[in-house]
Amino acid sequence: MRMSDLITQRILQMLDESADNITEIQRNEFATLMGCVPSQINYVLSSRFTPEHGYLIESRRGGGGYIRITRVKLNRSSALMHIINSIGDNIDSLTARILIENCLQSDIISSETARLLTAATSNTVMRGIAPHVQEYLRASLLKQMLLTLI
Repeated sequence: MRMSDLITQRILQMLDESADNITEIQRNEFATLMGCVPSQINYVLSSRFTPEHGYLIESRRGGGGYIRITRVKLNRSSALMHIINSIGDNIDSLTARILIENCLQSDIISSETARLLTAATSNTVMRGIAPHVQEYLRASLLKQMLLTLI
């Protein structure tokens, strides 16, 4: 198992053991515990514990500094609205696929819906569209299709 997977697994375990879905870590101490460099903790937090994944990250720097990770429990409609608002005016194919996969893993969408969203936002569909318009069109399509699920 990769180090980033181990870090993720440990943070999720800490959240599961918490009564309020909140855990705090000190980055350097946590990195030592996990046997990695502190920047790897940053990478995992910034890529796997994002608002799109249902997490809030707060940090306090300094001597008694900490990183507080909160798992947010949103209902399906709220989660979809949050995701739609996070898309912005354009999105590339890879980012769209990751977002769709995260929605599937979080049970926000079904596997059938994920396949349809992936197909509709793929580079294959955008092939005949001018390159400077593709990411704008992909974002618009994805947002509109997700809106229909609310």
